[in-house]
Amino acid sequence: MAVAPKAIEQALRRFARPKRPPVSVAPDTPFDALLEQQLKALERQVEELKGRVNGLMFAVVAAVIVQLVLGLVR
Repeated sequence: MAVAPKAIEQALRRFARPKRPPVSVAPDTPFDALLEQQLKALERQVEELKGRVNGLMFAVVAAVIVQLVLGLVR
């Protein structure tokens, strides 16, 4: 006995979970908008600071390597 494809689809729809409405990521209040703006500014500042720290570490490592090479050459 063959079951019609429409009957199968209807049976599956009954057991399927209902779709959730999409989540809104837009700020609801002016405070939320201001907070989001400040967080983004803070993220930019942290990224800039990380870049500076990485540059400083590179400079220190390069100076140590130069001192080691100069010590071996002399």
